[in-house]
Amino acid sequence: MRRLTVAQALVAFLAQQWSERDGQRRRLIPACFGIFGHGNVAGLGEALAGAAAAGVDLPYRLCRNEQGMVHTASAYARMTDRLSTLACTTSIGPGATNLVTGAAGATINRLPVLLLPGDIFATRPANPVLQELEDSRSYDVSVTDALRPVSRYWDRINRPEQLPAALLAAMRVLTDPVETGAVTLALPQDVQAEAYDWPEELFAERTWHVPRPRPDDGAVQRAARIVTAARRPVVVAGGGVIYSGATEALRGFVERHGVPVVETQAGKGALPHDHPLSLGAVGVTGTAAANEVAAHADVVIGVGTRYSDFTTASGTLFGDARFVNLNITGFDAAKLSGVQVVGDARESLAALGAACDGWASEPAYRAGAADLRDRWTAVVDRARHADPGARPTQAAVIGAVNDAAGPRDVVVCAAGSMPGDLHKLWRSTDPKAYHVEYGYSCMGYEIAGGIGVRLAAPDREVFVLVGDGSYLMLPSELVTAVAEGVKLVVVLVDNQGFASIGRLSESVGAQRLGTAYQDREGAPLPVDLGANAASLGAEVLRVTTMAELRAALDAAKASDRTTVVHVKTDPREAGPDGGAWWDVPVAEVSTTAEAQAARSGYETGRKARRTHLHP
Repeated sequence: MRRLTVAQALVAFLAQQWSERDGQRRRLIPACFGIFGHGNVAGLGEALAGAAAAGVDLPYRLCRNEQGMVHTASAYARMTDRLSTLACTTSIGPGATNLVTGAAGATINRLPVLLLPGDIFATRPANPVLQELEDSRSYDVSVTDALRPVSRYWDRINRPEQLPAALLAAMRVLTDPVETGAVTLALPQDVQAEAYDWPEELFAERTWHVPRPRPDDGAVQRAARIVTAARRPVVVAGGGVIYSGATEALRGFVERHGVPVVETQAGKGALPHDHPLSLGAVGVTGTAAANEVAAHADVVIGVGTRYSDFTTASGTLFGDARFVNLNITGFDAAKLSGVQVVGDARESLAALGAACDGWASEPAYRAGAADLRDRWTAVVDRARHADPGARPTQAAVIGAVNDAAGPRDVVVCAAGSMPGDLHKLWRSTDPKAYHVEYGYSCMGYEIAGGIGVRLAAPDREVFVLVGDGSYLMLPSELVTAVAEGVKLVVVLVDNQGFASIGRLSESVGAQRLGTAYQDREGAPLPVDLGANAASLGAEVLRVTTMAELRAALDAAKASDRTTVVHVKTDPREAGPDGGAWWDVPVAEVSTTAEAQAARSGYETGRKARRTHLHP
């Protein structure tokens, strides 16, 4: 038996957890991020401070915002194909509730993160304690209960005896590709510091084997009958292709059977952008080529996608198509009344490919898709081009960053108009080179996420693209990057407001209300975002022309410290449109002509929605 506090036992346990897939082992929880307060400093704080002296390898890293630390852990998990993540500890009160947004993003994106918030006293010696939320219905309610709906597993450790079972359950969910997401273990502050005699087996090295489940043979045969009858098939590649390491399997399948590939945000890079069968982004933020092929497909093969409304253009993109869905989860495989092939993406592609042996799409169909692809390539070339002395457009900024990035370097983005332009315009050659959080599209993700990417892949340069609106949500994590020596190239695109919502507001008749950075008189705000970044410890390079931007990107790459390239663009200069529709309801009655016209267009758009109920 080993006598330790609950917090010490937790830390010792986490340091011995490993994941394994295909014979490759890695630390499941290699580090802990956190901010200390009265709810965790005497428990987890003491345990982490004494970890090294006790022979426990679990380093601690200080972040500046609790939401940001969860974004960092999520990005780390995504970069490691969900085989590793970070722990995040907070105090009770605001520290705990600040986790909710990041936890929601992790769970929506199917990414494992471990949350360890402090909690109120289990023994209730004096109520209320500082930061306690009092609920007249029960003294057992605290703010950590807000994490229940956004967690895939949630537990409160009210007694030391409860810890072992909760830890094993938490690790199971973190390493289960079907159930994974945010995992929360709420830790009452008195219980954290309580000593207990633990069995030595709790601290033995433990390996969690991540399986590659094979699909049911009957399901594969049913899917193959539909696929081999197709004349206009298309593959929708989602994030599951990349997480399962199925990019080569996908390439082999589509080359053998002549099937064009379109990509979701999470699946971008599943095929290199210059592959003859790659049509690029699909859906609301998609390319004209991908959307044209998707709209006329008779069979849609979804691989590792959850079919968000941006992928399906709110149910209007795909025509009278049959769906064959390869997914690790039955929940996603069943969408759009699809034939379900439930299993690992790599294994499922191999099985379906074998069952479709001898079948391929017609050469004329492939030639037509290639022609559409070539036309879109010309559109992208024009959008990315800008004269050296010109004021940069957002599309030209993306082109310049893409040119500066090496083939393995990573672009990170999340919210606003930038993800849409990136989805259409960025040219990926590596499945890990494109990292855009668009499941939750969370403003403030970018810099924190960039830290997680760089920690997971220190041999890759990381370019963080962030608009001014998203930057102002969470600039504080620049301090974390500087303190931890995590070098980022942050391209801060200053377009004087919320460009994406500004355009959306205008399109629905809301006249860009509240989307520009102006005072009450309409004058620009005297806010200097570059000076703000410099005050947080970053090197700042200011640019006004394309030539200056390219030079600044080269200098930032050569630097050994986090550098912010501050560039001002025109917020009304939109990138090329892929032609898809997005369902944003418009006021049914309005006094403005703009809203009335928008409502008419909305009524027309939603008439194209299909139910996809084919048995």
